[in-house]
Amino acid sequence: MAGKNYKSIESSLIHGGIYGDKFTGAVNVPIYQTSTYEQQGLGQNKGWEYSRTGNPTRAALEALIAELEGGSHGFAFASGMAALTAVLSLFKSGDKIVISSNVYGGTFRVLDKIFKNFNISYSIEDTTDLEELDKKITGEVKGILVETPANPLLTITDLAGVAKIAKKHGILSIVDNTFMTPYLQRPIEQGIDIVVHSATKYLGGHSDLVAGLAVVHDKDLADRLAFIQNATGGVLGPFDSFLLIRGIKSLSVRLDRHTDNALKIAKWLSTHEAVKKVYYPGLENAQGYEINKKQAKNGGAMISFELKERYNHKTFFASLGLISLAESLGGVESLACHPASMTHASIPREIREKVGITDGLIRLSIGIEGVDDLIADLEQAIEKAGK
Repeated sequence: MAGKNYKSIESSLIHGGIYGDKFTGAVNVPIYQTSTYEQQGLGQNKGWEYSRTGNPTRAALEALIAELEGGSHGFAFASGMAALTAVLSLFKSGDKIVISSNVYGGTFRVLDKIFKNFNISYSIEDTTDLEELDKKITGEVKGILVETPANPLLTITDLAGVAKIAKKHGILSIVDNTFMTPYLQRPIEQGIDIVVHSATKYLGGHSDLVAGLAVVHDKDLADRLAFIQNATGGVLGPFDSFLLIRGIKSLSVRLDRHTDNALKIAKWLSTHEAVKKVYYPGLENAQGYEINKKQAKNGGAMISFELKERYNHKTFFASLGLISLAESLGGVESLACHPASMTHASIPREIREKVGITDGLIRLSIGIEGVDDLIADLEQAIEKAGK
C-alpha cells in the first residue's frame, strides 16, 4: 500500500490512519460487516474477537482521527453524545466538572439529568476569562469541558490557557471540537487532554450519518477510555465507519468553501440595517478574534445573529427558501436553527437568557451553495420578517 510520505493535513485526510486494504490492494478500507470472527483455537485469534470490542473498519477510522488530531488513540461511537458520555464516564461520584457558559444543550442535559444522578456535579463558568476560571477550580473539580467556538454564541476560549490551568490543578481538560474539526483547529497541540466530536457534522459532512469520536494522547487515558467503550458498548458500526472515512477525505475542500461563504455572509450581515448583532469569530471586532486567529485556521462556518426588535424571527424562519430550518449543522447544505427552542431548549430559560441565548437568536450553518444565492435567500427572509 501507499507509504505515508506526506506532511500536510490535506494529505492526511485522504491517506491517514489505516489506508486501503493490504489483501486486495483496494484504496478504500473494506466494510467488515461482521459481528464475530472465527478463532484458530482457544485463546488464538487474528486480533479480532467481537465487533463491540473491535472491528477493522472502525479501527481504520479511529486511527485516522487520532492522526488528524495529533493524538495517540482514537475512539468511534454511535453518536457525539455517546462519545461525550463515555468521556464523562471517566469521572466518579463526588467529582465536579466546569463547563463553558454556552455549550450544546445536549451536553448540559446529560450532565444535569443523567450524571447528576451519580453525584457528578457541574458548574457553568465563563471560560473566556482565564483568571476567573482559575479561581473556580476547587478541590472537587476534576475536569474542564469547553467548546470553542462555543455553541451557539461562538465565544472563543484560549485553549492553551485552559490546558495550563488544568495541568496546574492536575485535572482533565476536554474540548468539543465539532465546530472546527482538526482541519481548522487541533486542541491536543495546545495541551488539551481529550478531544470529542459530533462526527455527524463536518467530519461526515453530508447529513447522512450519526457518529461521535474521541481522541486522547495519554496511554493511561486511552486504556481507561477503551475499557469504557467496550464495557458500555456505544460503538459505531462498520458501515457508518466507512461512510465517515469517506466523508473525511473531502473535509478540506468542503471546509474551504464553507468558511469562505461564511466570512462573506458574516460581513454582509454585519452591515445590514436589520441586524442587531452578529456572532462570528472571523470578524475582526468579534470577541476572541485574536485568540481564535492564534489557535485556529479561520472563523469556521457557523454564524449566529439577532435581528432588530421590529423584525419577527418566526416570520424569518418561515420565509426561508434555499436554507432549511433544521437541527444539526456541518452538512453541505445550509441550515438555520432557533437555539432557544431547538438545540438549547433543554437549558432552562433563565440560564439561556443569562448567557445571551435569547428568543431572537438565529444560528446558521453555512453550506457550500453559491454564496450569492444564500445571501439572496437571507435578504428576502429578513425583508418579510420586517413587514
